[in-house]
Amino acid sequence: MAERIVIALGGNAILTDDPTAQAQMKALDVTCDYIVPLIAAGHEVIITHGNGPQVGNLLLQQEAADSPENPAMPLDTCVAMTQGSIGYWTMLAMRGALKRAGIKKLVQVLAMTATVSPDDPAFKHPTKPIGPFYTEDQARELMAANPDETYIEDSGRGWRRVVPSPEPMELPGCAGIEALADAGIVVICTGGGGIPVLEDDKGVYGVEGVIDKDLTAEKIAETVNADHLVICTGVDNVCVDFGKPSQRALSTISISEAERYIEEGQFPAGSMLPKVRGCMRFVQSGEGRRATITSLECLSRLSEGAGTTIVR
Repeated sequence: MAERIVIALGGNAILTDDPTAQAQMKALDVTCDYIVPLIAAGHEVIITHGNGPQVGNLLLQQEAADSPENPAMPLDTCVAMTQGSIGYWTMLAMRGALKRAGIKKLVQVLAMTATVSPDDPAFKHPTKPIGPFYTEDQARELMAANPDETYIEDSGRGWRRVVPSPEPMELPGCAGIEALADAGIVVICTGGGGIPVLEDDKGVYGVEGVIDKDLTAEKIAETVNADHLVICTGVDNVCVDFGKPSQRALSTISISEAERYIEEGQFPAGSMLPKVRGCMRFVQSGEGRRATITSLECLSRLSEGAGTTIVR
């Protein structure tokens, strides 16, 4: 049966060891080839994506070139810039993949903001990793030279800078997503979790932070009445005791089991935790809704139970 599916792409679907634009576009060519069979099967597909590595790299470029004549752009503007560039690359890749498959579909990119709260505790406790990896010594040197910056160890892969990651409260423009999906158009939207903004009686203002794309993907899926939320990551399944001899892959888990694993600290705050929380929220938001965390390679086997599925 055809479904409306929201797919959230992680950084591994875009950025490989080569950070050039050409390499990222090539990676997205492969990524979209994994998605096209879902479209060919009749599903309505809405795509959103992260930007953690890209926005961190862009921020470094901005800071390196900072001068009175060419001032560095703030983080929220960098989010907007990477939302545009990655959305553009994804659109080109998806149009190419559809053409190779002989499918005539329009592809639309929507640049979107996400309203956040000024009182969000994330502004005082940054958790979102961005940019490249460093050794511990390099990270400590960077923190000593830049006391306002925080670096943490990221899932055994190295140290990365972390920035505030407020929760998305509202997504202006979701009605446009639903209308496009209703018209059979493949939608690419709210890249990088959406550009974070604050609203008050006087207007709307950008705020420095990077919203986690998994929580935004959940809000999109809930708002556009999706049937299935799929969060793509670098592993086939969510695991408990990750990296330990007792590591175990999870297939199907309930909301209560997921809550217990969260209480045990099984899921890192900047990586797997928002994925699990996003899936939990979506499943709880309506009857018959499914949520899966898995790799791109497993997308073709979703109907066979591939990945980790969270159920009520």
